[in-house]
Amino acid sequence: MPRLIEIRTSPHLKWARTVPQIMRTVVLALLPICAFAVFQFGLSALLLLVTTTGVAMATEYLFSRLSDRGNSLGDWSVVITGLLLGLTLPPGFPLWMAAVAAFVGVGLGKSLFGGLGFNVMNAALVGRAFAQAAFPVAITTWTPAFAPGRFLEFIPSTLTPPLMKPAPITDWLAGLGIDGFTGATALALQKFQQIEVNGWDLFLGLVPGSAGETSAALILVCGLYLAYQRMLDWRIPVGVLAGAVLIALPLWLYDGHLYPTPWFVLFSGGLMLGAWFMASDMVGSPETPWGALLYGLFIGALTVVIRLFGGLTEGIMYAILLANAAAPLIAAATQPRVYGANKEGRS
Repeated sequence: MPRLIEIRTSPHLKWARTVPQIMRTVVLALLPICAFAVFQFGLSALLLLVTTTGVAMATEYLFSRLSDRGNSLGDWSVVITGLLLGLTLPPGFPLWMAAVAAFVGVGLGKSLFGGLGFNVMNAALVGRAFAQAAFPVAITTWTPAFAPGRFLEFIPSTLTPPLMKPAPITDWLAGLGIDGFTGATALALQKFQQIEVNGWDLFLGLVPGSAGETSAALILVCGLYLAYQRMLDWRIPVGVLAGAVLIALPLWLYDGHLYPTPWFVLFSGGLMLGAWFMASDMVGSPETPWGALLYGLFIGALTVVIRLFGGLTEGIMYAILLANAAAPLIAAATQPRVYGANKEGRS
């Protein structure tokens, strides 16, 4: 009996790892960052992460049932969305606001597009962008890192009832013996007062900020682990960091008193977390090698432009969302030429 030859169309790709295995690996890489957030900010950060992840999972289950797509919780992708959203929020962010942001991020940013693989933009950042627009005061209210008693009580704003104004933290800080806390992040101090926080404090995560964005060193290690596991295209984070330096370095050389040093730009804010865990999202990024690099350069450069010349202190969120929207165009423009075809793609 003759042997049958099975012929299929390209691309001829084969990888032993399944989608759930890939997603579980990303969750594993995020766990040290989550653990450091809890160590740094205490019970409020823990409950914040539990809330965003739990509501994200519940929203995914709800929309899966409504659309008859079946239970999609087993692929673990929504766990990543919930964790990343929680890590980008202030540690004292009211839980009901975090729940709303998680619902919007998964419902609007992922499920309405058809679920995993069909979302146009990073779902966690869609939720974060909604929170930025809907709750501008709460999302720019910060608490000190390593506050005494953080494992014994919540930050007062954490348990704010729905539709109520968060309680001020001044009395809570005074009870802890903390005086003179301005609530300004490293980015705000540099932008408005030209005060640059020590680079080692930024690198190690000894400063206030969003729950999971403070320790550049830890994020870098976890991101490199993902790159080693081939769970992301290394060109994207490298492009993001290079694009940030390409804009920051000439400005710093031009006026070092007004503009921050390149290492401050790299280690402050959410640039590291965005570069390694959100810009590298396989769904929202270009698949071509040159496209991935250009995509990263665009994000890094735009982040610094927004930080230095825009009205916001941070720009990584909007830079990634805009790059997500431009990803199909970048991929189309960087497609390699088919062998034997001219520039117009004709043989």
